Amino acid sequence: MALTHDQARAFYDRFGKKQDAQSFYEDAALDDLIAHASFGQANAVFELGCGTGRFALRLLEKHLPASATYLGIDLSQTMIDLAQQRLAPYRDRAKAVLSDGALHFDVPDHSVDRVVSTYVMDLLSENDIREAIAEAHRILMPGGKLCLVGLAPGLTFSSHIVSALWSGIYSMNANLVGGCRPVQLDPFFDYKKWTIDYRHVVTQFGVPSAVHIATPKPDQKS
Repeated sequence: MALTHDQARAFYDRFGKKQDAQSFYEDAALDDLIAHASFGQANAVFELGCGTGRFALRLLEKHLPASATYLGIDLSQTMIDLAQQRLAPYRDRAKAVLSDGALHFDVPDHSVDRVVSTYVMDLLSENDIREAIAEAHRILMPGGKLCLVGLAPGLTFSSHIVSALWSGIYSMNANLVGGCRPVQLDPFFDYKKWTIDYRHVVTQFGVPSAVHIATPKPDQKS
């Protein structure tokens, strides 16, 4: 069972900087996302679950145009404090803001061209995943991209064992794995509303992570 917003907030307030230690299995999938998401053409980025700001800083330093803006939200005050410190050199165009956990983003319709969420969907309940994807559709400009990375079921023998063990621990006590578990995201997309541009599973140190990049289809007129 997914952690409640309050449980997740309490865990990540405690976890703090230790989140960056997960880079040993995350970075290969993040590299793959960057290679296929055309961040060099992005003008406005919104990130759900910015964490310590590590990925945001990487985008701002190396991949986004100098004029691009960034807004990240997180429900952990500890994470927001860390992200604000990390993004201080870009404070004129990059913000990290505390969220109450609601999946209705305080962002105007069709106002950003990248929605990013890395290792967050695997923390959310099924209903929250659906709501987050629907909100991404609302705020993305035509031609924008939803960019997701998260734990996934394994495809190889070793990664299948790792993901099965991870899921087993989650079932016994979700707090032991920070509320995260392998999730197959494909069923959460309404293919009448989305085109999947890229889908790939990256396995690093036996941990499988799925990369999804999707473009919203235009709203259907009645």
